[in-house]
Amino acid sequence: MKKLIYLLLILILTSCGSHKEKYTTIPQGATVLILGDSLSYGTGANTGEDYPTQLAKTTGWKIINEGVPGDTTAGGLERLPALLEQDQPKLLIVELGGNDFLHQVPESETIANLKSILAQSKKQGVTTILVAIPVFSPLKAALGNLSDHPLYEKLAKETATPLIAGVFSDVLSDRDLKSDQIHPNAQGYVEVGNKMAQALKQWGFAN
Repeated sequence: MKKLIYLLLILILTSCGSHKEKYTTIPQGATVLILGDSLSYGTGANTGEDYPTQLAKTTGWKIINEGVPGDTTAGGLERLPALLEQDQPKLLIVELGGNDFLHQVPESETIANLKSILAQSKKQGVTTILVAIPVFSPLKAALGNLSDHPLYEKLAKETATPLIAGVFSDVLSDRDLKSDQIHPNAQGYVEVGNKMAQALKQWGFAN
């Protein structure tokens, strides 16, 4: 009986200490592609203050920022094949969906587009990460109480894709860290970069 209790305790402690699967580390100098919209482009801050630039400094990766202001999941899906062929990244970070929410694109369409993006990149052997975007809510933004859209967690589980959660929801809930209701300011992008770097290290992607 004592042995059984001891084994159960070990299993509990082990599961608590390894809440995230560890992935192969992406070496410094490797090409990393970010497929995104204005949040990746850096709208709301000056050139060079975007979070991909912050991540490049932190990780040592060669980050190609394909953040296009106003882009939707459909636009990202259309751009993806050429980008994968051209850049041949070791890692793809997908930050899309915010403009779908703003333009009230049917949720089923957004999910289908994101699934296609993930499937295409994985088919080509590219490790892929999904970034959660907040539910669009002017009231919650004003109150500083944003939360991730639930489709990201569901999609990440269904497709076994690592999810960077809570980053933009946290930053855009702080009025001192945003330039408007939907974009961080320069300091906000620093926070985004730091939080993303921490998540990437927890997953094992970065040292």
